[in-house]
Amino acid sequence: MSGTEASAIHQSSSFGNAPNGWRIDRIRDHLGRIVGGEWGEDPAESDEGTEIAVVRVADIRGLEVVEQNLTIRRVKESKLPGRIIGERTLLMEKSGGGEQNPVGRSVLGRKLKVRAICSNFMAKFDCGPSVTPVFIAYLLDALYNCGINTAHIQQTTGIQNLRVFDYLNTKVAIPPHAEQERIASYLDASCAAIGAAVAAKRRQIDTLASVRERIIESAVIQGVNAKVPMRHIGEDWIAEVPAHWGVLRIKRVVSRIDYGISESTEEEGRYPVLKMGHIDRGELNLSDLDFVDEVSDDLLLETGDLLYNRTNSPDQVGKAAIFRGKKADGITFASYLVRLRANHRIDPYFLNYLINARGFLSFARRLAIPSVQQSNLNSTRYGRMLIPLPPIGEQKAIRQLLDAKTADLASVVAGIEAQITTLLAYRKSLIHECITGQRRVPETAPNGILVHG
Repeated sequence: MSGTEASAIHQSSSFGNAPNGWRIDRIRDHLGRIVGGEWGEDPAESDEGTEIAVVRVADIRGLEVVEQNLTIRRVKESKLPGRIIGERTLLMEKSGGGEQNPVGRSVLGRKLKVRAICSNFMAKFDCGPSVTPVFIAYLLDALYNCGINTAHIQQTTGIQNLRVFDYLNTKVAIPPHAEQERIASYLDASCAAIGAAVAAKRRQIDTLASVRERIIESAVIQGVNAKVPMRHIGEDWIAEVPAHWGVLRIKRVVSRIDYGISESTEEEGRYPVLKMGHIDRGELNLSDLDFVDEVSDDLLLETGDLLYNRTNSPDQVGKAAIFRGKKADGITFASYLVRLRANHRIDPYFLNYLINARGFLSFARRLAIPSVQQSNLNSTRYGRMLIPLPPIGEQKAIRQLLDAKTADLASVVAGIEAQITTLLAYRKSLIHECITGQRRVPETAPNGILVHG
């Protein structure tokens, strides 16, 4: 450790050794009363009580509450004392969670400009005068990221419940008040800089996704040769196509359509089952599959089969993905997916790009087509949608070109995502080091400058 860091360490907290001058206490010793939240009643169905904003777990973003679109509920006046969120308030998720995101996240109330309470899935407490609320928020964030909260979780009927009082009995090292303020200001500025960098990189990913969409859209409608003559179509989602291309209804290129299985899944089953969440940008993610014991042979996927999502989810409806495996793999699909099998007129990989093209997908959604009728496209609006049809050789050439271009873009995106992962890991590490005293924030450290120990 450098001269600016901890010296002569003697004390021990839940994080291990702590610097001299830091006091070991239970977290709750520095908090006011811990109060459960209230959900109240729907204002449209009750006129008893006061209309008030209620913060839910879904409103948590990092260490802050997102104020936009807060839920308004009607709550009895007798339930409000002690529950109103103030500048020194912290909220803690006490029920909910899941395997990937266990219960126990905490959030500050400092930026809320409206009168609000928290829901019954959260607990509310105010920080006492001996601590800085922002410091305590970062302290709880560090505890959460270390998994210390998991020792205080009970789980029944699929819902995790945090023993809040036991968790807040955790012993931690608390620095003098002035040092808490320095740490809080330093982390606020540093985390804001990291957050801005992450946001910029996510915008880059969004831009690349738009580039990918434009490349696919152009290729499946206009081809890849800009010099060929075009002819006007002006129907559905197609303005014009190369003059030598055909245009026909999608039902003319599909030889078979099937719904998936509806049986409940079993961990010990023999056949893997693909679901809605396994479709991503025209490809299938084959991880985290469920299984079934029995499947009809004709519902096993074959090379080139397309799975179309008929769910009503606005973000997912209409998306498709192509199966690149073999029937011998024994993989089937769930009932809210529909299998489309291409006939001899169209390359299935070209069809996959076409169905996922922005214009096609947008037009299908505007027609409110969440599903495809089993075994019959003739009577459906989906089946009557127009698609461009290049000669089969040109379809394959377009598909190969798009495979190469989308792979290049995917590689760039993967690199940016790796950078985001590194930044978020650094944020966690920085918070942990400052909160535990492994990195000391000197009195002269300017806000926003990442001081390395």
